[in-house]
Amino acid sequence: MDSYKSRLKTKYEDQVRKILMEEFGEKNIHALPRITKVIVNTGIGEAAKNKEAMAAIERDLALITSQKPSLRLARVSVASFSVRKGMPVGLKVTLRGEGMYDFLDKIFSVVLPRLRDFRGVPISSFDKEGNYTLGIIEHTVFPEIDLTKSPKPFGLEITIVTSTKDPVKSKRLMELLGMPFVKEG
Repeated sequence: MDSYKSRLKTKYEDQVRKILMEEFGEKNIHALPRITKVIVNTGIGEAAKNKEAMAAIERDLALITSQKPSLRLARVSVASFSVRKGMPVGLKVTLRGEGMYDFLDKIFSVVLPRLRDFRGVPISSFDKEGNYTLGIIEHTVFPEIDLTKSPKPFGLEITIVTSTKDPVKSKRLMELLGMPFVKEG
């Protein structure tokens, strides 16, 4: 039986690691920056009160990520938003391994180029830990989504968590993997 290996993981192992070893002067491949997990979040807003809308959002997020989302509950009450502690407020999926690489490959090569007036993702979205957070306004840009069965569009927050604490190394890793950053200048 052939073992499946994602296209992006193969690229990382065959090309990207060699380049990173040369550029950063590392001898140990385990010290090189790598992506450890991808977290996909969405808020459910008013859908929390409507079981059908909630099920549709959960179904769409499962289609996008190929994994069942977990329900996130409010940790504190916020009266101005009519949120009580323990109420459902969002859905979350954590991707690792081959599924993570497949999802990132889809984001880099299919989803981001489909965005209207797309000129690249901002470099400023790295945090001081070297992780990158990307917001997608409408989930309907994913090829798996059938617009006739989907509720109103919802946004996604995608956080790419890396093994390094250096944003410069993280940026170089993402560039080599194919993240379409905004062209400087």
